[in-house]
Amino acid sequence: MLITKTFYAKIVRPSWSFSRFIVLLVSSHLAIGQGPPNADIFLVDLDLKSKPAQVGSPTNITQRIGYDNQPSFSPDGIGLLYTSMREDGQTDIYRYDVQQKSTTQLTRTPESEYSPTITPDTTYFSVIRVEKDQTQRLWKFPVSGNGEPELVLKNVKPVGYHCWLSNDWLALFILGKPNSLQLAQTTTGDTVRIEGNIGRALQNVPGKNAVSFVHKRTPTDWEIRQLDLQTRQSSLIVKTLEGSEDFVWTPDGTLLMCRGSVLYHYKPNVTPTWTQLADFSSFGIKQLNRLAIDPQGKKLALVGQ
Repeated sequence: MLITKTFYAKIVRPSWSFSRFIVLLVSSHLAIGQGPPNADIFLVDLDLKSKPAQVGSPTNITQRIGYDNQPSFSPDGIGLLYTSMREDGQTDIYRYDVQQKSTTQLTRTPESEYSPTITPDTTYFSVIRVEKDQTQRLWKFPVSGNGEPELVLKNVKPVGYHCWLSNDWLALFILGKPNSLQLAQTTTGDTVRIEGNIGRALQNVPGKNAVSFVHKRTPTDWEIRQLDLQTRQSSLIVKTLEGSEDFVWTPDGTLLMCRGSVLYHYKPNVTPTWTQLADFSSFGIKQLNRLAIDPQGKKLALVGQ
C-alpha cells in the first residue's frame, strides 16, 4: 500500500471578493431546499500499472464538519477545485493545491456555485450557478480572478451538471421529469435532447469522440453508456454497481466506481466484471460517491462520509 501523510489544509483568502448572502442549499441533484450531508474530500495515490494495482491510504484534504464536494482537477493536476459550504450556509468554489497543500477560496458571491470545471481553453472555470431567483444556469469565472463572471448559456435551464466536450460544445444534465442528457452549443445556444432518466456523472471517454453517462432504465437497472458524438448513437459499456452512479475514467481507459466504502475498477474488453481495488472502511469512511482523477492518472479524489 502507498502511504500518504495526513495534514490540515491552510486556508488562504483571495485578494478579491464579492458581497454574499445566505441562499438555500442545492442537494446532490441540485434540488432546492434540501440540506447537504457532511462530506470530506480524500486524495489517494493510484498506480494501476503495477501488478497488483496499488491504491494509497486516503488523505483528508478538507478535514472539517460540513459540505465539501464535487472535486475536479485542473489540467496540470496541481489544482483540485471543489464546492464548499461554510458556516454561513453559502456555497462557493475553493481550490486545493496538491503540491503546496494549501486551499484558496475562488468565489465569494451573492449566488451559490457548484460543480467547478476548468474550461477547455484553461482561462476560465465553469460552474452551475444558483441565481437569486433560484434559476440554475451555466456560468464561467476567470481563472486569474480578474474580471466578472460570464453567463455561458443564457436560455438553457435548469442545468444540474455539465461536461465540456470541446471549446463550444457541452454535455448537460438538465433537470426535469425525467432528468435528461442534452448537448448544447455555446456559440448558438442550441440544444439537442439525447436521453432521459440519466445519472449525474458525465465523462469524456478517453481516446474516443464520445461522452459517457449512466442511463437509469428502471429504478434498479442502471448502465454506463457511451454516446458517439458524431453519430449521436449510444451503446452499452457495462452495468453499474448496484445503486451507484458516480464514475470516472483513467487515462488508459479504465473505469473506476465506488459502492459503500469500496473502490472498484473495470476495463472494457479486458476485465470481465467490476473488480475490487481498495476498501477504505478501516479509515472510517462508510460511503464514497463523487470521484475525480488527475490527467496523469496518479491521484484520485473521492468524496467520503
